[in-house]
Amino acid sequence: MKNYIVHDEWCIIEEGFHPEYNEITESLMSLGNGRMGGRGNFEEKYSGKTLQGNYVAGVWFPDKTRVGWWKNGYPNYFAKVLNACNWTGIDLEIDGETLDLARCEVSEFRRVLNMQEGTLERSFVVKLPSGKSLKINTLRFCSLKDDEAGAISYSITPLNFSTQAKLTVSLDGDISNKDSNHGEKFWNEISKETTHGECYLTLETKKSKWDSVPTFQVCTGMKFECFKGGESVDCQTMPIKKDKYVANEVKLSLKQNEETVIYKYAVNLSSENYPVENLTAEAKNYLARITAKGFNQMLEEQILTWKAKWEGNDIQIDGDVAAQQGIRFNIFHLQQTYTGEDSRLNIGPKGFTGEKYGGSTYWDTEAYCLPFYLSTSEQKVARNLLVYRHNHLKRAIENAEKLGFSNGAALYPMVTMNGEECHNEWEITFEEIHRNGAIAYAIYDYIRYTNDENYLQEYGLEVLIGIARFWSQRINWSSAQQKYVMLGVTGPNEYENNVNNNWYTNYLAVWCLKYTLEALEKVKSNPFRYEQIVNLTSFDETAETSKWKNIIKNMYFPYDAEREVFLQQDGFLDKELLTVHDIAEHRPINQKWSWDRILRSCFIKQADVLQGLYFFEDDFSVDVLRKNFDFYEPMTVHESSLSPCVHVIQAAKLGKKDKAYEMYVRTARLDLDDYNNDTEDGLHITSMAGTWMSVVKGFGGMRIKENTLAFSPFLPEQWQSFSFRVGFRQNALQVAIFHDYITIDNLSETPISVLVEADRVTIKGLETVNIPH
Repeated sequence: MKNYIVHDEWCIIEEGFHPEYNEITESLMSLGNGRMGGRGNFEEKYSGKTLQGNYVAGVWFPDKTRVGWWKNGYPNYFAKVLNACNWTGIDLEIDGETLDLARCEVSEFRRVLNMQEGTLERSFVVKLPSGKSLKINTLRFCSLKDDEAGAISYSITPLNFSTQAKLTVSLDGDISNKDSNHGEKFWNEISKETTHGECYLTLETKKSKWDSVPTFQVCTGMKFECFKGGESVDCQTMPIKKDKYVANEVKLSLKQNEETVIYKYAVNLSSENYPVENLTAEAKNYLARITAKGFNQMLEEQILTWKAKWEGNDIQIDGDVAAQQGIRFNIFHLQQTYTGEDSRLNIGPKGFTGEKYGGSTYWDTEAYCLPFYLSTSEQKVARNLLVYRHNHLKRAIENAEKLGFSNGAALYPMVTMNGEECHNEWEITFEEIHRNGAIAYAIYDYIRYTNDENYLQEYGLEVLIGIARFWSQRINWSSAQQKYVMLGVTGPNEYENNVNNNWYTNYLAVWCLKYTLEALEKVKSNPFRYEQIVNLTSFDETAETSKWKNIIKNMYFPYDAEREVFLQQDGFLDKELLTVHDIAEHRPINQKWSWDRILRSCFIKQADVLQGLYFFEDDFSVDVLRKNFDFYEPMTVHESSLSPCVHVIQAAKLGKKDKAYEMYVRTARLDLDDYNNDTEDGLHITSMAGTWMSVVKGFGGMRIKENTLAFSPFLPEQWQSFSFRVGFRQNALQVAIFHDYITIDNLSETPISVLVEADRVTIKGLETVNIPH
């Protein structure tokens, strides 16, 4: 664990420069606005430890697969969100000395991510090797109001000298991905131009050999202006052009104790959103519009836009600053990663904070992120996440066909950008098929929460039929068991591969079949649309539903009658059953053990059986939930970021308050304290939604019961109170939990009935109720 970040309710603060942790801090202080974003890199050159990164949503490249032993069915490429043009560059040279914090004496250093306002601020005093001292202040943001733009304020104050300085304000497109499989750079230059105080650079992704993958163009443009004493200064500039690089070199007259401020404005416009032939012209228009506003107006709009967001999704914790900082940190990064404005976009595991996992879409979105957006954003945001998968249904069917499935069976990819599978680890790509069920569950979860039954008719049923067909072909009949079984799978616990009858996968498959049968009956209420879907999918209702019902009735589920627990897979009890306390000195095992040893051990990377009990809690008694939790949690090493939140929710349900709080701290501060020694690679964006669930579903006990919201909360001993806001259908509620009572404010004008500890409470519009507990 790292403990250098100052605890603060609204800010992530680095006091004093910690170059050994700089890549971690760059991840923590990343900025984004749904369309573009980047790591918290320095504007000026830095020769120390750094991972420079800027990213444009929806722009990617098919990096050729790299494996030692090719197996039939492997994807040809691994999709990667590209490290794009660095628009932030502002280099300073004074009398031949370059400002580089790795080569200077740095003091009074302070770096602050202001989550309330969506800004990154940095201030420091630096002494150059010559003895010249100067003070630098920077403020940067990616605009939520103008979501293809960013802006920087960069101020320079000489403390003990006056001289002429050289400033280079640049756009650098000569960029490579750290995770490039073959050390290849992915951008070609299309055009560049530079005039006084203005530059444009258009890059295109290299042409791939696969017809299914498009090329993308991005035009990055920038303008800047200089001010002294609040007055604009017309500086002498010289244009610079190099391969994939454009800049203006500026001669600055610096006077001792006089502040010079450079305002830099930049845009990233993609061919996803603009015709290629118009990119540069559109970039010029966009820049002209935002520079006409000026930096201060853009900043004011940024603050107001974030204020509105926080009004709808803030969680307040009284009495625990570390916990408060943690939850806001998680909410902040979720909201700047995905805004829901474009159904072509999804949520990468690292968002705009790094390159690990390629920035592609995983099952994390459906299992973890959807509940957050359901409660904190407009309904269209969650709906667009589901529409994204419907748009890829054809590709999901093609993915299944490549593996030998037929008749419209759909296997959604483990990793994707455009619906094609692009993950190339056999045990994950072809065996971790439970992701199919997470997509079906998300449809159910969305409709249950929003009451948007029309979604089944418009999009949902087609997806469910494809998924159900996959499950019905993936199982086989076992003469020995006289049951249907599912062989050669990997469950959520990736520390077991190629196992038979993973309980969670089997249970999820049966649930999907049941839910598809229910969905069929609901859509039949619209005979015209039902007939359309039948024709579109070539659905044979009699034959297919008969088979599904037979599987539902005769599926095999591994179970240990002695312990009264569901078995993670058939051979689980053949393992040596130890607990994490038995191997304390060996953790984390993914860094200290061989893969062979991990696979043979009982240790669990993340919730597996417990993932199923979390999804389908209402199917089981509290006694069943407790026995399974008590059996599996002691063997769980939580080496997946997705693990702690499920355990918080289950522990809270079972009254295990200390365990729930322990797991909450781990998920809330996973990146802030670098629990897994990997924050430098980028943040765990999708698991951040699990942190929100830990508070709202865990401590708040929020569920959907009897077609309404239900709460069964408890207050951790470490807190004096906590509160959260949720949107539910046409209502917005503010829920606050204190030691002796619960307060619910109905912020809408329409009345609502909710369940609190199983008692129904009706709250009139704009009314507040206090409920003892």
